[in-house]
Amino acid sequence: MNVLTAAWLRRKEHACSPLWGLKSVFLIRPDFPLPDDAPDTHPKVAELRKLVRWSEGMVWCTTERHGAMTGIMKAQIDWIPLSEGAVRPSQGKTLAVMQVSGGSQSFNAVNQMRILGRWMRMITIPNQSSVAKAWQEFDEEGRMKPSAYYDRIVDVMEELMKFTLLTRGRIGYLVDRYSERKESAEDLSARVNQHSI
Repeated sequence: MNVLTAAWLRRKEHACSPLWGLKSVFLIRPDFPLPDDAPDTHPKVAELRKLVRWSEGMVWCTTERHGAMTGIMKAQIDWIPLSEGAVRPSQGKTLAVMQVSGGSQSFNAVNQMRILGRWMRMITIPNQSSVAKAWQEFDEEGRMKPSAYYDRIVDVMEELMKFTLLTRGRIGYLVDRYSERKESAEDLSARVNQHSI
């Protein structure tokens, strides 16, 4: 299963990779251009878009800062196009959302990412993770300590895998819309039923 992990925090990497045979690619980088500040052909943008097409599902993880997802995370998500010609690269892909915060537990960032996922026509899984006081949850090597937070992250990844397997091979059916079929049928009818050439 191919999973694109967009996470500023590489510390969550351990929960996302070899469990269940996932092939993960981590993407968030500080040298990524701001939206509309570089052409679509920028190498980092091209890499992101290629990985979005490659992936079956995505994991978005951000720090909650001042009660919201980080601008870095949002800026990089903004480079994922809603459509590339006739293709909607994110449509029908599964999405898991996670956040960490330095203080008390909150859900603002995961809620914002859910809205983005829905806007991008993704299948956002019901489960999510929010790790409070994240600075207490990791050891000296950067691995997450055993805890209820750790267990929840594993639960989220397991659920992402299950939803991705359930939807695999069915995306065409799931994203098929009457309004788009109707429009296509009208275009076809107009072309085929021409009075003259």
